[in-house]
Amino acid sequence: MELTPLLLSRIQFAFTISFHIIFPAFTIGLAAWLTFLEACHLFTGERIYRRLSDFWLKIFAVAFGLGVVSGIVMAFQFGTNWSELSRRTGPIQGPLLGYESFTAFALEAAFFGVLMFGRDRVPRWAYLGACLMVSLGTSLSAFWIMVNNSWMQYPTGFSLTPEGVFVPTDWSAIIFNRAVWTRFPHMIIAAYVTSAFCVAATGAWYMLRGTAVQEGRAMAVMGLRLAAILVPVQLGFGHLVGDFVHDKQPAKFAAIEGRWNDQQPASEILVAWPDPENERNLFEISVPYLGSVIGSMSLTSKELGIKSFAPQDRPPVAIPFFAFRIMVGCGLVMLALAWIGSWLSFSERLLKARLFLVATFLSFPLGFIATLTGWFTAEVGRQPWVVYGQLRTAEAATPFLTSQEVATTFALVAAVYALIFGFGVLYIYRLLRAGPIPAAALSLYGTNPKRPLSIPGASPGVSGAAKTGE
Repeated sequence: MELTPLLLSRIQFAFTISFHIIFPAFTIGLAAWLTFLEACHLFTGERIYRRLSDFWLKIFAVAFGLGVVSGIVMAFQFGTNWSELSRRTGPIQGPLLGYESFTAFALEAAFFGVLMFGRDRVPRWAYLGACLMVSLGTSLSAFWIMVNNSWMQYPTGFSLTPEGVFVPTDWSAIIFNRAVWTRFPHMIIAAYVTSAFCVAATGAWYMLRGTAVQEGRAMAVMGLRLAAILVPVQLGFGHLVGDFVHDKQPAKFAAIEGRWNDQQPASEILVAWPDPENERNLFEISVPYLGSVIGSMSLTSKELGIKSFAPQDRPPVAIPFFAFRIMVGCGLVMLALAWIGSWLSFSERLLKARLFLVATFLSFPLGFIATLTGWFTAEVGRQPWVVYGQLRTAEAATPFLTSQEVATTFALVAAVYALIFGFGVLYIYRLLRAGPIPAAALSLYGTNPKRPLSIPGASPGVSGAAKTGE
């Protein structure tokens, strides 16, 4: 395989966006989690919510900073490696990225400082409001990015000039694109589920270690119960996204399914090894009729195969095929863990279920893996188009780049990312080791021995002081 400037630019962009998306997938949900904890602390006065909020705020700050730094490089690549994309789609993509700055970044910049330094300088209700604004800002950032990406997936509301420049003609059609209203909730819920499992895994770790057991139980119970509700909703939105792909991007859908020939009725391929050179699958295991049911909610519908599309218009098959199955597999594992954990928490057996706690601790990467493989499915499946059906990826790259130039910048970016990621992970690990209630900080939370704490998952009548030995 020849490492052309186009291929290297695609690999570099895939690397930077994969690195970057890890942090929004975590911080979007974590910002909402901090808001929830502050609201619980404000309305109940329970000390545990303050301790958990202070603990997770430090982790949020580190992850948020890493997300900002990694996102800057990704934006620069539009000018360095993809100048033709910027020139031709700038009238649409430029304003959309500007809206993100005017709304999301403005909220985050205005209120993030209050989160970090205003705890004892503003009223408690104002601090809760700042948490809410930061959470809203992270969600708005995701919204505008999803509007931008969804327009590239399903371009609407534009006209083309003779020079091939995309000019907006209907902003409502661009912003309220059909793809946005399934893909945006799918992304937001993915972030919430990712954060929920990180919180639950952290709680399980503390319970296994026997340190900060009260806080660990609260984290595990709240994280698992939230995931028990959100994962089924996420699977439902995933199906809606699949319906959109089936109707508007049939070549991508055929690649995801691994279906080479038209079928009526169509089977659903569960496991296979795609062989693109011979246009077939090896070691295929499929279920009759299920492909028609999933694709068209019919037992008799005809479903298109990859061979129905011209070779130059076909996406790669292996990556979307395997990435989709990994994503779904992670979702099903998370669903099982969330439901089992919720049942154990309601029956007061979570603390004794050590094998389950180990499984919960090991589950923390699942949300990140599902998010990444979902993006691989969407973006690789869109190929060979960068603006679906309108602009090919090969036409969007900067025409005068050399392989050496791209390889050099790629190596520098990878080295810098590895450095900041290493320091970030090390610092977060130190925060996790220290735990949610450092001994020197216990005096901050005061004492109220006359009022036992009511902690999710705690046995009735057992106070927080008894649990922690305060």
